[in-house]
Amino acid sequence: MKRYFKPLCFSLIAVFLGLSQTPAISQEGKLLRMATTTSTDNTGLLDYLKPFFKQETGIEVQWVSTGTGQALKLGENCDADVLLVHAPETEKKFVAAGFGINRREVMYNDFILIGPATDPAGIKGKSVKDALTAIQNKQSLFVSRGDKSGTHITEMELWKGSGLTVPDKDLWYTQAGQGMLATIQMAAERSAYTMTDRGTYIKYEDTQKGNPPLKILVEGDDLLKNLYSVIEVNPAKCTNVKSDLAKAFSEWMALSSTQKRITDFKLAGKQLFFIPTK
Repeated sequence: MKRYFKPLCFSLIAVFLGLSQTPAISQEGKLLRMATTTSTDNTGLLDYLKPFFKQETGIEVQWVSTGTGQALKLGENCDADVLLVHAPETEKKFVAAGFGINRREVMYNDFILIGPATDPAGIKGKSVKDALTAIQNKQSLFVSRGDKSGTHITEMELWKGSGLTVPDKDLWYTQAGQGMLATIQMAAERSAYTMTDRGTYIKYEDTQKGNPPLKILVEGDDLLKNLYSVIEVNPAKCTNVKSDLAKAFSEWMALSSTQKRITDFKLAGKQLFFIPTK
């Protein structure tokens, strides 16, 4: 059986946030290991849902928050029982390769392009394709997650889908290699543009007392929908995973009572996540 959470990188290991929040629990007990995205963690959604899940199922959940690419890798390496991620095409490949089962879409929000109020590339109100074209043509400063996260994967797809060369490291284009909040903060320091999920931006806005240096400039484009899914790690590939607990979590996330809690969850009075129409 693989040792759980090998030394990846101490920052990644932020070690299962739950470890600092809950008493130590035996691995033989009802302990579910989850790999998830930084946005579900940064916004406080998981901290909000965790006690309800424990109360209603008796299962303790502990998680590590990282980019979707790394979360999928943790599943592939049998180092998680269940995943909560947001890169649909990459997730489907993960399932098709036999690493995951029962992919279930449970919620969504949207991506937005943010930047300084001066808006040097003049992107405010444009479609995402026109906005990225303007940024690249003017070589306006842009900070990317650059970490193979769901946000980074979507950003690269949008550059390509806009008929543009996908940028690499350049004088105007920086890859942060960090989580979403850290990437936003780096962009703010440089008066640069970046792409973020709306939930994390609301969290960032709240930390800035409602007056952040980076403003929402592009939003509402159909291409910016940000869908989150639960995937159970395949026990046929990973004999150590607790497939019964993973299934229980996936089914619990789809309950109408849980879905209502997700839509009721707010930060600074703003709804962060929505439920997909069936």
